[in-house]
Amino acid sequence: MSPELSPEFLITSLIVVIAPGTGVIYTLANGLSLGARASVIAALGCTLGIVPHIAASILGLAAVVHASALAFQLLKYAGVAYLLYLAWSAWRESGALPLPDQARAQEVSRRAGRILGRGITVNLLNPKLSIFFLAFLPQFVDAAAGGLAWQMAGLGLVFMGLTLVVFIGYGLLAAVARRQVVERPSVMTLLRRGFALALAGLGLRLAFAER
Repeated sequence: MSPELSPEFLITSLIVVIAPGTGVIYTLANGLSLGARASVIAALGCTLGIVPHIAASILGLAAVVHASALAFQLLKYAGVAYLLYLAWSAWRESGALPLPDQARAQEVSRRAGRILGRGITVNLLNPKLSIFFLAFLPQFVDAAAGGLAWQMAGLGLVFMGLTLVVFIGYGLLAAVARRQVVERPSVMTLLRRGFALALAGLGLRLAFAER
């Protein structure tokens, strides 16, 4: 049973996706550092990181995380640690000289798995996402139509599609601005450290998040 896509669902989903968060910052950082292809890989990783949370909300596991203080805290602090690790990694990188297009393409190919994996992990280790989907998706299903799990899965896929499109848009905008940035290594360093501080701030916000 496919869900009906109400304007309310689409508008709310877009507002949630567009709001700057960890995934947006991660995608922007890759777009500025390595260009359009890297930003698309990062956006795909962040989108795939949503899958376990949607599945958890459909299967009811998100309710267990919400009810269990220990499970929530363990997942939360794993996410905090990972965000701080990414922040430290970004802070340590220097404003490197711009690479020729061919060398940059080779660098992106070399890093593709790491960029994708980090994008997945960024969202995977955020327990608030499971709770969000558990609260959000059921509001837009038609209980009388049956097939609630399939309806929630369909809504989740639409949400993921919107996430991928919006994040790619963010990344491509960053890639367009990239040439102006990489020609000024000092500006690149400042931006990387700005991203590092933003990731650290999101990590600290997650550390103080309640169920």
